[in-house]
Amino acid sequence: MARLLFRLGNVPDAEAEEVRELFEARGFDTFETRAGFWGLGVAAIWLRDEDQFDAAREALDAYQQGLSERVRQAHSDLAERGEAPTLWKRLMRHPVRMLLVVVAVGVILVITLLPFLGLIG
Repeated sequence: MARLLFRLGNVPDAEAEEVRELFEARGFDTFETRAGFWGLGVAAIWLRDEDQFDAAREALDAYQQGLSERVRQAHSDLAERGEAPTLWKRLMRHPVRMLLVVVAVGVILVITLLPFLGLIG
């Protein structure tokens, strides 16, 4: 029976391709499923042979730990150079979008609290 190895939902294409190459290089018999048009299915990589599950899981865990270390290193390199994305930099990059978000949040708060504020007076 097939076992789920790796969910592909919200995974960057580059990472998904690296995982596919990892499984292929190690000789694991895998197949993929897609979420489908309506997104009701499971987009994932599955292992056909359940006997290989522990070895495949170990390989995937080692890959993910290495990926995590690479991402942390890249972020710390950006931070050292002062190029790391910060909240302030994101706000300054899209000021109109930020203003619209703040206005939308304010409108939602007013609409939500208006019935309760009317009961007080």
